[in-house]
Amino acid sequence: MRNHTRTQVGIIGGGPSGLLLSQLLHLRGIDNILLEKRAREYVLGRIRAGVLEHGFADLMREAKCGQRMDAEGEIHDGIYIAFDDRRERVDFKSLTGGNSVIVYGQTELTRDLYEAREKMGGDVIHHAENVTPNDMTSKKPYLSYEFEGEKRRIDCDFIIGADGFHGVSRASIPKDRITEYERVYPFGWLGVLSKTKPVSPELIYANHQRGFSLCSLRSQILSRYYIQVPLTDRVKDWSDEAFWAELKRRLPEDVADALITGRSVEKSIAPLRSFVAEPMRYGQMFLAGDAAHIVPPTGARGLNSAASDIYYLYHAMLDHYENGDDRGLDNYSQKALARVWKGQRFSWWMTTLLHRFPDNSPFDDQLQQTDLEYLFSSKSAQTSLAENYVGLPF
Repeated sequence: MRNHTRTQVGIIGGGPSGLLLSQLLHLRGIDNILLEKRAREYVLGRIRAGVLEHGFADLMREAKCGQRMDAEGEIHDGIYIAFDDRRERVDFKSLTGGNSVIVYGQTELTRDLYEAREKMGGDVIHHAENVTPNDMTSKKPYLSYEFEGEKRRIDCDFIIGADGFHGVSRASIPKDRITEYERVYPFGWLGVLSKTKPVSPELIYANHQRGFSLCSLRSQILSRYYIQVPLTDRVKDWSDEAFWAELKRRLPEDVADALITGRSVEKSIAPLRSFVAEPMRYGQMFLAGDAAHIVPPTGARGLNSAASDIYYLYHAMLDHYENGDDRGLDNYSQKALARVWKGQRFSWWMTTLLHRFPDNSPFDDQLQQTDLEYLFSSKSAQTSLAENYVGLPF
């Protein structure tokens, strides 16, 4: 590659958001180059949840990347919520007119996108160091970076910042041109991945006096389990045996008795945070995914909120290049944020409904219990949960 190149769209970040947009644009003849700091193997080594709303699944199919997702993904028509040693089911299909979600690991989804970009000869540059967006408020923005010690430049029409919470894109916007909203929760999730048969064919979210837990899965032979832990805990504090014992304490007796335990394949602690930066545009640079917003994983909105950003950006780019219409680009931030904040509300609500907060008063605990009781006494309340979980319209 020459030191100085030109493309139409420069994308920072080789996670699912950047890859999906790159693939969609390429299919419509819109040139783009994607820069990723890490190696492909490193990106694929990230263990992330993979509950895909129906709109995201449709977008993967439009990107011609949905074959393996449809063949191997687990279609879930509901979830369970456990409390007071009982389990109640939220039936997505009956409550939303037939919608469901697909459980398909983010690692597998990202691998599918990488393979699709490779087959199409997509321009994905790994090990891109010191990536910097420049002249974002001009009509001629460009990306500078280093590759194998050599300085390079990419001129482009637009820059997409899809490089995550700690990436350079949002950090490149002047502080007085962006507003950040944040809530940090006083606990984290200790997660264990194990090569064991899942305890349930559908996810079980559990509220317990000892703290929250979640029974999830990647496939019929790969399970993912979580328990709420203090932020002061470290992975080395938890042996596999201690984790399984604590998880069983927090589950209804019939679930605990059926739980198959085994050696952990991966174990990590993730802090919980709610975060939104707005606007999601600065000049010719557009933020997408974790670069602009983070949600607690409780409501399975993180990856899906990123996908909605890509949906809006993709269609805005099509309107610009195919029709000369910039209304989609001009309205991107407002439209994306409207859906982002709905995802934030749902994730916050699910988190407060199911977790034990260390500073809760007896009054707060009683309200939480009442909220759970009300949820399963009201079809309207369950419909609201189901509509948000399977995905609101784009």
